[in-house]
Amino acid sequence: MSETVETYRRRRLAAIGVLACIVVACVVGVRACGGENIIPGVVAGEDAESAPTREAALPGGGRRIFPDYRVVGFYGAPQDEQLGALGIGTPDEAAARLRKVARGYERRTRPVLPAFELIATIAADAPGDDGMYRMHQSDEVIGRYLSAARRAKALLLLDIQPGRADFLGEARRLERWLREPDVGRALDPEWHVGPGEVPGKVIGSVTADEVNEVSAYLSAFVTDHDLPDKLFVVHQFTSSMIENKDEVQQRLGLAITMNVDGFGDRSNKVSKYDLFTSEATRFHNGFKLFYEEDTNLMSPRQVLALRPPPDLVVYE
Repeated sequence: MSETVETYRRRRLAAIGVLACIVVACVVGVRACGGENIIPGVVAGEDAESAPTREAALPGGGRRIFPDYRVVGFYGAPQDEQLGALGIGTPDEAAARLRKVARGYERRTRPVLPAFELIATIAADAPGDDGMYRMHQSDEVIGRYLSAARRAKALLLLDIQPGRADFLGEARRLERWLREPDVGRALDPEWHVGPGEVPGKVIGSVTADEVNEVSAYLSAFVTDHDLPDKLFVVHQFTSSMIENKDEVQQRLGLAITMNVDGFGDRSNKVSKYDLFTSEATRFHNGFKLFYEEDTNLMSPRQVLALRPPPDLVVYE
């Protein structure tokens, strides 16, 4: 493992190492952490009449994400800036920065749909009471980010780092948010480990069967509730991170996107993108950029010069 990778993982471990105390403190004193009262089924700051109906469209209009839009997002969590760009400042401040970044991707033929990728299930380096090595954002925190996303006309993408837990169980735990037409899901296999393993100490993975379980559940929910397309992202930065990837299935109502993760210099990032997007099994294409770890951060013009141009661009 290179020095850059080791430095990154040490920083992430330090961030999740202090996170347990912060999350517990937020649960005990929600208001001190900036949380808001949430009425089930209604986002904070909205009344029942303004809450979205089952006929609601996407934030930018319409019900189809790709190819109608290109999604540009920030990834992170509010508990520590080391977890990503989304956690720097308030949600509204992050939205203002995201708007500036998104302008570089705007094209008349394809408008940008901004997105917040909030880490909703956070991998931890301690087992917790149930031994699953993960923690959960409170409903108050998720509601606060959803309210800010709506003010910014953005999607909210709830990212799952399950530790030793399973992806489907964590996705079901977040079902109350799945009812919202502007809330999607992301799987972070790097932080999905087996028995006896600790997140951050090993690189995790996911099987095609596990991805298919989650996507089948999400697709059925979208169909049953007549919702617009939901963005469904799977992060990947090694070839083995998604086992039997060619068996991952397409699903009705889901914009399934394989997000090419990992940091480095431009040539390495481009070669990895070329490798993953040339696979026989094709999904929508995502590309991730790292403000701190990438060498000479690629500009929007350089990102859009990738072939094929990514449908999703995420900044950490």
